[in-house]
Amino acid sequence: MSWFAALRDSVRAGLKVDRSLSNPKRALRGAVAAALVVFPTLALAGPGPATSAAMGAFIAGTATFQRSFRPRASLAVAAGIGLGVSTFCGYLAVGIPGAFPVLLAVWAFAAGLAWSIGPSGGVVASTTVSVMLVVVQLPVSVPTALGHGLLCALGGGTQALVVTLWPIESWRAQRDALADTYAELADYARRLRQDPVAHVDPAPFILARQAAALTPWQARHRPGELKGLRGIAERVRPTLAALADPKVGAPAEGPARDRAREVLAAAAEAMDALARAIRSGDPLRLPKSTPALTMVGRESRDAEDGRSVLTGAARRSARRLTSLLRKAVDTLDKHDQDTVSSPVIGPGLHRPSLFRLLPVAALAVRRQLQPRSAVFQHAVRLSCVVTAAYLAAKLLHLHHGYWAPLTAAMVMRPDFAQTYSRGVARLVGTVVGVAVSTAVVQLFHPGQWLSAALAVAFMGGAYLTLRTGYAVMTACVSSYVVFLLGLQPGNPLQTAAERITLTLLGGSIALLAYALFPTWQTARLAERLAEWLAAAGRYAGSVLTVFGDPAGSEHRTVRTALLDSREARSELLQAIERADAEPVRHDSHLPELSRKQIDRARAAIGLLGRSAVLMEAHLPPEDADPVPGATEFAEELRDATAIAAAALLVGDPVDLGGLRAAHRQWDEQLAGLPATDRVEVARAGSRLLLSALTDLEKATRAKRPVPSGA
Repeated sequence: MSWFAALRDSVRAGLKVDRSLSNPKRALRGAVAAALVVFPTLALAGPGPATSAAMGAFIAGTATFQRSFRPRASLAVAAGIGLGVSTFCGYLAVGIPGAFPVLLAVWAFAAGLAWSIGPSGGVVASTTVSVMLVVVQLPVSVPTALGHGLLCALGGGTQALVVTLWPIESWRAQRDALADTYAELADYARRLRQDPVAHVDPAPFILARQAAALTPWQARHRPGELKGLRGIAERVRPTLAALADPKVGAPAEGPARDRAREVLAAAAEAMDALARAIRSGDPLRLPKSTPALTMVGRESRDAEDGRSVLTGAARRSARRLTSLLRKAVDTLDKHDQDTVSSPVIGPGLHRPSLFRLLPVAALAVRRQLQPRSAVFQHAVRLSCVVTAAYLAAKLLHLHHGYWAPLTAAMVMRPDFAQTYSRGVARLVGTVVGVAVSTAVVQLFHPGQWLSAALAVAFMGGAYLTLRTGYAVMTACVSSYVVFLLGLQPGNPLQTAAERITLTLLGGSIALLAYALFPTWQTARLAERLAEWLAAAGRYAGSVLTVFGDPAGSEHRTVRTALLDSREARSELLQAIERADAEPVRHDSHLPELSRKQIDRARAAIGLLGRSAVLMEAHLPPEDADPVPGATEFAEELRDATAIAAAALLVGDPVDLGGLRAAHRQWDEQLAGLPATDRVEVARAGSRLLLSALTDLEKATRAKRPVPSGA
């Protein structure tokens, strides 16, 4: 993509206005919490302390809108503490000549590294930089620095208290994540009716797992219908694939295929009903117009009577699907009959407290402390840009010089598309917000109390427009800052002109810095692809190991390996999406593999993962007889895919000749055994695995295009 096209798309994305709004009740709650801090502080301590308290309340409230499955109160408290510490350190440093730029550079670098923890951590850390820049401009003495820091923390604490006392849809995020999983399974079942080898979207499953990790308090208080259904959904997915696939399930044509389509349609109806009940919390209502579970149940009864048109592995898949769906229905029915939630914390994923997450966060940050890391490069870039913008504004001798580094801190992101789209939106939103709010101040001359009320109102507007678009939200944020700092003496027109000038300066420095010091995701696609291949190989190897040793402990590692493979695939897809928006020629930044090779290899690895999913649907119980040779072939598969992943990293062709020889030997061994369902599934699944890896070989051996003029 050319620079012109990339910039054009970024501008469009940044200025796009979505008519959807955030939850109005939550926006009102955030504004009320800010008012509870601003007005008493203004009455008791004056404009300066009120500004610090308002900043803390607003940023802490913004943290509660970030995508997270944690209690919102804990996010507000964490944000308030971070703001308080940054404010206190900033006040201490600003009184020492030359100390504040050094502190700003170090703090901005740390804020950039916070992206290694996650997007929410990165956003909140960036806001601490902006608050430090704003509040330290207020004239106070060093002894009162602690007071201003505590006021920022008080704003966060007030937000946390209001969130606790005024809960609004506390479990909405968890409900939606689980309901989206069942809705995706329903769509997947319908797609399988037409395309027996269709792929499922793993994103809802990843999100549902994140939502299922609970703190002890959440585990005691979560709604009953959220217990146990995610595990059922995880088992439904491979069962659907195994039923539809012509290699290990129903044949491609004939009565058995027609019956499989009927069962899939009925299962889709049932899962749609489950998704609706989970999302709303209402009792489960299966549709009356169609048989839904009746069709699935009929197939199960026919199988027991020996009259089923499905045979072998397909029949076993249909019966397992029936059992899983009825178990999900019974789970919801049981909750409807018993409205009292059990206080006992059941087995499941445990979400540690924020305090216990500190060592985990430190480990994540330490892993990014390497020059090739995109997060490390972002941290260096952010530190340099914010400090340069601050020093440039100082050289211009502008009173509101902090506006330039503030803009740079809020614009910079680890990838090109977000940085440029947010940069343009920030510039436009700031100009509009400052112009409108300054005009109001100039025309109506609001006093302290009315200015504080307008600031609180625009805080609520910012909360309400978080989903509308960054430009609209920025206009609200700029307006609230103008009214808030309007509590201080000064010329409104001169202040507005300076803010607009400095916004343009800070935004331009940020965008220019990314252009000169970019972090292209395109150059990292081969690395992400290799990680996915290695993870998919471990997952397939774990599944085969269970066939070879059903009584072993590998049952527990199958799920872990599957989750690792999903995460690796998700990271690759995110990298591809970001790379497609970058203004670079893909092949010129891919020294190891061409983009066409990566796309073909991605399809092959996807088939490898799907083959393992098909076999997972038929995992033998612990008391089953082992499939001879499966454990040995699983080990060969793990080693071969690990070596192939290393080859992808350096651009060498993938050579799987040794694995093919091992497969021929194992297949001959299985051919001499009685043709049981389990043996046939192992043979068919291993052939699909080898076919996928053969496609990977062909993809990496394709000749790269020779650049023109070479």
